[in-house]
Amino acid sequence: MAQASWAKNPYFAPPDANTLLSVTDHCLRSRNCVNVIVAGKQPAAQWLDIESAIAHCSAGLGIWEWASNDRGVEPDIVMACAGDVPTLETLAAVDLLRRWVPNLEIRVVKVVDLMTLEPNSEHPHGLSDHDFDLIFTADKPIVFAFHGYPWLIHRLTYRRTNHHNLHVREYKEVGTTTTPFDMTVLNGLDRFHLAALAIGSIPRLKTVAAYANQMIRRRLLEHREYVCKFGDDMPEIRNWTWPGHTPATTVGLPDDV
Repeated sequence: MAQASWAKNPYFAPPDANTLLSVTDHCLRSRNCVNVIVAGKQPAAQWLDIESAIAHCSAGLGIWEWASNDRGVEPDIVMACAGDVPTLETLAAVDLLRRWVPNLEIRVVKVVDLMTLEPNSEHPHGLSDHDFDLIFTADKPIVFAFHGYPWLIHRLTYRRTNHHNLHVREYKEVGTTTTPFDMTVLNGLDRFHLAALAIGSIPRLKTVAAYANQMIRRRLLEHREYVCKFGDDMPEIRNWTWPGHTPATTVGLPDDV
């Protein structure tokens, strides 16, 4: 579907129930186009209240200020994402990076409407080059977590100034019946792989990359051993929440999560 309609029709990747409601409302009101909505069916956290979700979906993409810490300074890295699971794993990776490298300046960008990645000369939802560079920067590394194939993101952004710094992590069609987090690990879309990619992409962190990667490999081994033994994800994985931020609500999760 994306291959047939990516140049003309909207492709939405809402991260939670409120953004899904907003996107669905927009799609039901639209005419003369094919809208693509990609959303999961598993229980998930609610990141935005309905007013924030409507504003975010209207813009198509934006900086999540509550998850970023680069206000007033140049970010060291941009952590971008599109989709529900990529959003969860990106935020968890940002949490890891803040604990491992406390002085790291991180900007979190959430994309709901993939067509905003295109230049406005190619799609009515697209951003101008100036606005795109303001959000994604013109020269900083970008780690982009996406639940589809990477070629789509690269096709939408290849004209952008900073495309050469864009690192997309995506679904690779790897894995079978397993735990939710293990599926992300098998596809390299989990928080540990995203954090490792971020550290390796920042020039000033090259000296600590080896130690960080060693720790990440150890955590991944612990994960694999736990999944093989218990058939479930580790409690610290499945019960993870964003520190200092209480989601507007939680859909389908137990009260103690």
